[in-house]
Amino acid sequence: MKNETTIFGLRAIIEAINSGEQIDKVFLQKGLRGDLFGELEQAIRKVKVNSSYVPVEKLNRLSKGNHQGAVAQISPVAFNDIEDLVMSVIESGKTPLFLLLDQLSDVRNFGAIVRTAECTGVSGIIIQKKGGAPINGDAIKTSAGAIFKIPICKVDHIKDAVFHMQASGIKVIAATEKADKHIFDVDLKKPCAIIMGSEGRGINPSVLKAVDEHAKLPILGEIESLNVSVACGAFLYEAVRQRS
Repeated sequence: MKNETTIFGLRAIIEAINSGEQIDKVFLQKGLRGDLFGELEQAIRKVKVNSSYVPVEKLNRLSKGNHQGAVAQISPVAFNDIEDLVMSVIESGKTPLFLLLDQLSDVRNFGAIVRTAECTGVSGIIIQKKGGAPINGDAIKTSAGAIFKIPICKVDHIKDAVFHMQASGIKVIAATEKADKHIFDVDLKKPCAIIMGSEGRGINPSVLKAVDEHAKLPILGEIESLNVSVACGAFLYEAVRQRS
């Protein structure tokens, strides 16, 4: 069965996946077995839908009906194709400014970043299909509706987006406290993409090796790092300042 934000029931979710429904994440009951459950797992793997195994209590909270061990969250937005988006931005004549989020997990951080990205004229946001925050009601609320105003793409791996940006003549800059250079010393006037990492782990080491530059914000206090949405805002507004 289905309501405005969720689909529940094994067969209903399988049919939704096979019909191309924009599904953000599927929650599966831990320890459940059976032919239909296995068919759903296979469908999830085939189209690489984000999924996780959770206790039945979480599924009971997510759905008011007989979920049969599975609940899917529907994405409120239609995702863009990264190749089409990059091409359209380049052809528009505007200087590209993309934002890549490497498995950001907090929904409210994600929503706040989308809001700031829209305010700073970001060309599009690229996220990974698995491991990131779900695009749900909390994300919409925190973004103040900006989530409907800015193009969002999903890729299998953030490195795919890095390589595509570089092949398109767009410099990729990683935000990391391990950098030797401050963001104020990086040229953001040219086409560029900024990568922000997850709250706990930061940017994946293999992604850090693939980018063009590393940059950080100066930290003058005793706490060693900023909230990721605050840091992202500082990076994006430095781009605005340089381009003004």
